[in-house]
Amino acid sequence: MDTADSSGEAGVRVEIDDIQSGALRPRPVPYEGKYILLRVDDRHAGRALLRRLLPVTSGGLPSADRTQDAWVAVAFTYRGLKALGVPQESLDSFPRAFREGMAARAELIGDVGESAPAHWEAPFGTGDIHIALSALSSDTAQLDKELERARVAYEDTPGVQVIWQQEVKQLPTGRTTLGFRDGISHPNIEGVGLPGSNPQEVPIKAGEFILGYPDETGNLPPMPSPDVLGRNGTYVAVRKAHTNVAAWRRYLRANSSSAEEEALLAAKMVGRWPSGAPLALAPEHDDPELAADPHRVNNFLYQENDDRGFRCPAGAHVRRVNPRDSTIIGDARMHRLIRRGTTYGPPLPEGVLEDDGAERGLVGAFIGAHIERQFEFIKAEWVNDGNFIGYPGEKDAVAGNHGGTGSVTIPEKPVRRRLRNLPSFVVIRGGEYCFLPGLRALRWIAELED
Repeated sequence: MDTADSSGEAGVRVEIDDIQSGALRPRPVPYEGKYILLRVDDRHAGRALLRRLLPVTSGGLPSADRTQDAWVAVAFTYRGLKALGVPQESLDSFPRAFREGMAARAELIGDVGESAPAHWEAPFGTGDIHIALSALSSDTAQLDKELERARVAYEDTPGVQVIWQQEVKQLPTGRTTLGFRDGISHPNIEGVGLPGSNPQEVPIKAGEFILGYPDETGNLPPMPSPDVLGRNGTYVAVRKAHTNVAAWRRYLRANSSSAEEEALLAAKMVGRWPSGAPLALAPEHDDPELAADPHRVNNFLYQENDDRGFRCPAGAHVRRVNPRDSTIIGDARMHRLIRRGTTYGPPLPEGVLEDDGAERGLVGAFIGAHIERQFEFIKAEWVNDGNFIGYPGEKDAVAGNHGGTGSVTIPEKPVRRRLRNLPSFVVIRGGEYCFLPGLRALRWIAELED
């Protein structure tokens, strides 16, 4: 088994080749991909499918050859593991949040109102989702090749049904439907062998992201049993989020007096300019040259130069979800996630202020070894709770569930500005908690016997 140790610290040996590529690889640029959700009606058929998928499922680090860089990942919901006949003793060893599922935890994480499970797109929240396949590549031909191999596996397996599919693709602009470049940040993970995006970030313990290794507490994260099932696995919170682009543009227009002011207001709410240049380093104007420099675009902290948010407000999306060294509720290092956002749907044409009815937004995969301490904490405390860096009643300016009554403070001199009556720019269409096992664990599930 190949291992990697990039941290220089003794004893950190991560079994890279046993970890599914869908866990650790940053999203390629550009990218195309697909999510496929399956229901298992017969456990023997489900296991047969897994045996067919084993040769298709990728592990390890990115290929240096772009035309070979594609991966397929296989993950399971709690109900999926149950449908496959995983022993009850093992099922009971998974954490409560995973066993309950995202829909049952919706109120806790702020999926209420328009984002409540009652309004989710089927099959999310129905209990029918058992297996989640995902495929991603920077090369169309290679992606098609991998998808075809996966398709042959599940279409030749009676007793397993495809119940949902979603294609994702980078827009021609290279930006999200809201008009901002994303996929910029990736944590520096001890022992993995991939560089982090922020050169000032001390490597984070591998156990924050992968089961079987010490985390930031110095302990092993709770792991399902037996060890072969848990080791080198992780959890993925999969989310489909609709972006209300027309409402976003109208709100910016209504609260600005010029195009320049509108651009600055949008950047204040996101925390970066459309190019990706961070307000912490480019507070007045967009800086595409800075944004294109991988050594500078993430080389910043908040506390020393912008503790009070005069550059990047506390309510800005990127500061809320990754506050770096800000003084906040919780230790930021213990609430990091690997974030892999992908875009779906057509862009709303530039300048259009009325909704055209098209579905567009983001399918996100949020990866970490602790669902409650990472994904749920960030959603509940940093995105949708009002006590982040001293602004009671406020939420994440972009991703918060505002419902037309939200407010966000933008520190300015001599008088701070307060935006009111924010609509929800992002509405959740569905989500699931999934377990992404290591490759040995995948084989263990596939070879279970009654």
